[in-house]
Amino acid sequence: MRIVLLVILLGFPALDIFVTIRFAEWTGVPVWFWLGAGTLAGWGLLRNERLIFRAKSHAALSGQAPLLSSLLDSGRKVLAGILFLLPGIVSDVAALLLLALPINLAPRLQPQASGGAKILDGEYRRLD
Repeated sequence: MRIVLLVILLGFPALDIFVTIRFAEWTGVPVWFWLGAGTLAGWGLLRNERLIFRAKSHAALSGQAPLLSSLLDSGRKVLAGILFLLPGIVSDVAALLLLALPINLAPRLQPQASGGAKILDGEYRRLD
């Protein structure tokens, strides 16, 4: 079991670099461009999610947003950012697929006003 885990952990980056080199030869774009683009995308995604996560946490704690869906969405984006940081095209494609998952597309329940009834402000007096 340990050998299988070691082969996976060492084999995936080697396979990823090999595929990136072959893809760069096929497209004619230098390898450093593909590696740099993935790194920049990963850092940008992680930096952006760090700022958004704070706002989502405050909204969830105040009851304005569901907590579980906010955490799931943030975790998905952080994992995609880490995959972008790994060198290679295969990990970048996996990150793009992870970002393309249709999570949190359902309409959220929002408190609504009562059936369009108008509210009249004024004073009243009861007559018996």
